[in-house]
Amino acid sequence: MKSDATPAGPRVIVVVTTVGTEEQALDIAHHLVERGLVACVNILPAVRSVFRWKGKVNVDGEFLLMAKTVESRFEAVRAAMKELNAYELPEILGFPATFADAAFASWVEESSRGVSVEEEEPAPVTD
Repeated sequence: MKSDATPAGPRVIVVVTTVGTEEQALDIAHHLVERGLVACVNILPAVRSVFRWKGKVNVDGEFLLMAKTVESRFEAVRAAMKELNAYELPEILGFPATFADAAFASWVEESSRGVSVEEEEPAPVTD
């Protein structure tokens, strides 16, 4: 029986980060997808994080973003997440998808190629 899951082909990765508000989660997700840095972003609400920061144990509600892209785009995704995240030290982790559906992996690769300025903003119409 042939499987459509493959370890070969495009190297799909999942890049995760957390933010404090839904608005910031949506802003980052839209930025990454609109610029073709990632194929998609899942936003998981109501994540509870327990962490030590500046000597104090904190418990905060957060939003977890899971962005799907290809390995070669990690640095651009990391830079965008860091720039747009309000946290002083944002969590930005990349995990390889050891196995992925071949069609999904191809879609992620195609969708993560970047968007040119011409694609992003249509030329003005003149009479």
